[in-house]
Amino acid sequence: MWVNHIHFYLEDAQRWRDWFVETMGFSAITSHHDGVTLTEIVCCQDILFLLSSPLHSSSPVAQYLSLHPPGVVDLAFLVSDLETIAHHSNCVLQSHRGLKYCELVTPVQFKHTLIEGFGSNPVNPLTGLKLDYVTKVSPPWFTHIDHLVLNVEGGKLEMMVNWYEKVLGFERQQSFQIGTPFSALSSQVLIHPKTGIQLPINEPVDINSQIHEFIELNRGSGIQHIALSTPNITRTCARLSTAGLSFLTIPKSYYDHLPDLNISPQEYIQLQTQGILAEIQAAREGNISPVLLQIFTNPIFTTPTFFFELIERRHNAQGFGAGNFQALFEAIEREQLKRRLQLS
Repeated sequence: MWVNHIHFYLEDAQRWRDWFVETMGFSAITSHHDGVTLTEIVCCQDILFLLSSPLHSSSPVAQYLSLHPPGVVDLAFLVSDLETIAHHSNCVLQSHRGLKYCELVTPVQFKHTLIEGFGSNPVNPLTGLKLDYVTKVSPPWFTHIDHLVLNVEGGKLEMMVNWYEKVLGFERQQSFQIGTPFSALSSQVLIHPKTGIQLPINEPVDINSQIHEFIELNRGSGIQHIALSTPNITRTCARLSTAGLSFLTIPKSYYDHLPDLNISPQEYIQLQTQGILAEIQAAREGNISPVLLQIFTNPIFTTPTFFFELIERRHNAQGFGAGNFQALFEAIEREQLKRRLQLS
């Protein structure tokens, strides 16, 4: 199972197409409309985003946006055996342009389109586009989707973990209990055993939780952020900052407690200046320790429900670190408290 494409519903697909090209370094591929909905398609290496906006009030995008803020509405997977999954999930198989697919709605009303195919060569039922036909940016800012984070309502974490295990074959990896004196969350990381795609699922522990705030603002469960894998996080972060993208602020004190990362003094200064989180993992082979490097953008939409993560897994770093997770939680909480003060 591979991530095939991710579908956003937005007010203005053309404006966001330009934003992804000019700010995020994506390439604009093609557009499609059926008279009521416009969809722009952008990509970067193996990352394919569909950006849809309404042309008419009858558009499903217009109906969605009347109830929810802009965001991810569909995480599409490429699967090798669609009939088996369809049998277990009772979804109806469909065919379009020679592609076999089905639409699957989770118990928290989040959609997955499942497309039958092999390898990591994405296609989609809307256009039949194959990324092999696309000129790829070299060197790429991003190479692939590392993971996506799904926020669900309180009390639904275990139900959703069981659903992804049973229906899509994910397996449990790490679990976290993250919090401060103000709020907390529970998280279970799922991983697909064949392809390694990771899907952390979060639920709030109390009404102060940032996950509870997300559920209220999003008016339901949904994707909180998408992590884009980058081969050089400091270089990519510098490019994005120059293009106008802003990132969550990390306190300088965070860097007072970093262990030896076996990096140059110049790169250490870059991490601190740019606000990149760094976590060292136990060495698996030899004396080279894997390092997990992460940074998080501010929310990209007016309603603060969705953001991007940049991630570099140096020396084959695996999973997630509790220290980085805690630092992210605290950074989002600071922004959450700022919003509450502005409203008071």
